[in-house]
Amino acid sequence: MADVVNVGVNLDAFSHAINGIQALRSSVSRVFESLKDGMKNRETLEGREKQFIAEFQDNLQAVNRDLNELERLSGLVGRPSESHPLHNSGLLSLDPVQDKTPLYSQLLQAYKWSNKLQYHAGLASSLLNQQSLKRSANQMGASAKRRPKVQPSTLVLPPQYVDDVISRIGRMFPDMTIELFRPNGTSAVLLVTLGKVLKAIVVMRSLFIDRTVVRGFNENIHNEDGKLDIWTKSQYQVFQKVTDHATTALLHYQLPQMPDVVVRSFMTWLQRYTKLFLSLSPPVSLSDLVTEIH
Repeated sequence: MADVVNVGVNLDAFSHAINGIQALRSSVSRVFESLKDGMKNRETLEGREKQFIAEFQDNLQAVNRDLNELERLSGLVGRPSESHPLHNSGLLSLDPVQDKTPLYSQLLQAYKWSNKLQYHAGLASSLLNQQSLKRSANQMGASAKRRPKVQPSTLVLPPQYVDDVISRIGRMFPDMTIELFRPNGTSAVLLVTLGKVLKAIVVMRSLFIDRTVVRGFNENIHNEDGKLDIWTKSQYQVFQKVTDHATTALLHYQLPQMPDVVVRSFMTWLQRYTKLFLSLSPPVSLSDLVTEIH
């Protein structure tokens, strides 16, 4: 018997097994040829029957003998000692100079890395889908562009309802004055005066806060036309920093199902700047905001 190579396959038995397959196919072909010829070319009926049965039995015995031999050889062939998850690329491991061309080991590492990447990407996707507090709209795909745009119900609230909500919030904070303007129809602009510390311009669409600008109490808040200036930044760095914090607060305080709670929470947060110049540290920092929210 030939020696077994390092891959765990008996090559001598493998060669004999191929020959056994060919012999089995030949004996099976003879069986069908015998059935096809039948009992023709025989002298008498009795002689034809005996000759046909004898030949058929010999052919069946040959098939049985070749099949038993093939089963014996298949047990001697053996199986590869390594599994090859990369299908035909696993044959690269048979290269005798694997140290010089380590392609198979590199393919295995890339295969494992790809599986880990797919697993972590699936976890990240599931976690992102669980986040319900989103400022931006869902991404518009090719199919979504064909769908009609439905305006959220929270953006089409009656103006009277918005006025009532702002009025109730204004009565909650005695040191805060909230004036409501509608320069462009139904859209509301709030001028929030917090004591003698600052003035904040809050631009809203219904009860959805779009943006805010914070300026000093003595700064001009109107344009040359006498309208509220909702774009110019404050000339003081301290109020520019407060504006950045307010923008961060808008990104966190988002609850489309209850917009009045969002406005009340934002005004509560803004009211804490009453002691802006009475404390050594900022009354509301980014870390405090994140701690408060969580």
